[in-house]
Amino acid sequence: MNNPFENALAQLERATSLVSFDPDFLRVIRHPNRQVRVSIPVKMDDGRLEVFEGYRVQFNNARGPYKGGIRFHQDTDIEEVKALAFWMALKTAVVNIPMGGGKGGVTVDPKPFTDGEKERLSRGWMRAMAEVVGPQQDVPAPDVNTTPQIMAWMADEYGKITGDTSGAVITGKPLDAGGSEGRGTATAQGGFYVFESLRERLGLPEQCTVVIQGFGNAGQFAAKIWSDAGHKVIAVSDSRAAVVNPEGLDVAALIDHKASTRSVRDFAGAETIESIDVLYQECDLLIPAALENQIHEGNVEKIQAKVLLELANGPTTPEADDALFGRGIPVVPDILANAGGVTVSTFEWEQNVKGESWSEQDVFEKLKVIMDREAVAIADRAKELDTDLRRAAFVVALERLQEAMK
Repeated sequence: MNNPFENALAQLERATSLVSFDPDFLRVIRHPNRQVRVSIPVKMDDGRLEVFEGYRVQFNNARGPYKGGIRFHQDTDIEEVKALAFWMALKTAVVNIPMGGGKGGVTVDPKPFTDGEKERLSRGWMRAMAEVVGPQQDVPAPDVNTTPQIMAWMADEYGKITGDTSGAVITGKPLDAGGSEGRGTATAQGGFYVFESLRERLGLPEQCTVVIQGFGNAGQFAAKIWSDAGHKVIAVSDSRAAVVNPEGLDVAALIDHKASTRSVRDFAGAETIESIDVLYQECDLLIPAALENQIHEGNVEKIQAKVLLELANGPTTPEADDALFGRGIPVVPDILANAGGVTVSTFEWEQNVKGESWSEQDVFEKLKVIMDREAVAIADRAKELDTDLRRAAFVVALERLQEAMK
């Protein structure tokens, strides 16, 4: 499997071949400001002591405090976290919010953990990282396998250690713990605003057939949002299986089925297929909403979508990017398409710092303005440079970072 950070640097090379940047800036931007690795001892329910490896990579803070999620996953390592931190630095610059880029993680499969074990792991991560995070220094958030409850435990632990109980140290918290209205749906909602802004430019019809890889938080909300807007969701997958119905899936019933069975497998009224095969369905819009490296040179020729919109981070490798561009298949890149999550996280941070609480309507109105504006700006830049949307997004972000670092 491709090293995610090598992919990120390859994307950097692809973009910087189009526009001239200061060579010293390019040397600096290839390296994170700081990488932290910690051991997290956790007492399990059966009395065993397990020790897990945790990470925080602080990539760039020229535009504001480091910002980025924490993921709990068995395949997480420092190279993945470093790549995600790099993309986050670009993502916050793409949507022009006053934040930098960071990322965190723990190498662990949390699925068999009890709530008590998850709480002890979460508080352990924060105890180990309390000196390097903070409302004006580094503001983490949820990511793969981390939840609002986990964020609440971490914020509470930080408060116990430092006395800062504003909650502004971390975002993605439950509403009753200082979270923001709209945060749960923000990644998918932001992606939908980008889609609406660019749909005609991308040559898509008013009613699209939609395929979604991944049926966690982002994937489920995406299915609901696109379906509610009149589009036809014809296939979705999770880590165990995929289901497809060319006539359209009953999204609400599928969400209930997933909640009760923990998989989309054997959903009534749909054919169950292998999870990976969801990528190869013929459709107008393919939304990768799972993990990195899902579309690569070994399978890119099987892609039959007219457009890709990346709600996951890094789902398309550079080799696949070039192949899709050559076939005339646009890719709306992750650093634009899924930036709604970090944008609303920043709204949450601002509300905590100011002691305010905004309505969901206010949150989404502010989000729509930002996503529309930056989607159009990046599409215009892509046209000007005669390139794809990812390279254009990188160029816009890098120009903003270079100006801040001056």
